[in-house]
Amino acid sequence: MKKLFPLLMLIGLLLLSCGSDDDSLQKIDQLFHLYIKDSTGKDLLNPTKVGSFTGLSLNDELAANDNAPVNFNRKMLSDSTYYMEYLAGATRQFVEDSPDGSKIYKSEIEVSLTKKLSETQNAPVVLDKLEIFYRSSPNIFEVSRVLYNSQLVFSKVQDQPNEVTIIK
Repeated sequence: MKKLFPLLMLIGLLLLSCGSDDDSLQKIDQLFHLYIKDSTGKDLLNPTKVGSFTGLSLNDELAANDNAPVNFNRKMLSDSTYYMEYLAGATRQFVEDSPDGSKIYKSEIEVSLTKKLSETQNAPVVLDKLEIFYRSSPNIFEVSRVLYNSQLVFSKVQDQPNEVTIIK
């Protein structure tokens, strides 16, 4: 028993030292919402409405294959406004080390939009480019900026949601 007691104390100390605190956890902030509206503010992502982009698909441009669909959800707010919710799934490519010690990554996504012109006719497919840049440090992994067709449409504001509205 005398030999067992020091061994049990050592195991207990090891278990206590393996505990972690919440400060050591990395915060993940990569949920991204994309709204598409016309110049008058009309929602263009309604999946059933004539004049809206009823067809919407995403393709990972950095994937090993040319055909690499990216998962997303089309969701609706309580006021019947639709938006695209993207969480993850596209390839992330290292871009550079930031001066603050964090690392910058990006995803390039082709956005394919099909507009419903009438109940029986669709417009030609529109292909747009979405670039999402991420900042990664030991404390946080977050969306830092977004380009849509090479135009900056979003820059991260701390503690604000990652939401972008595109005017088409």
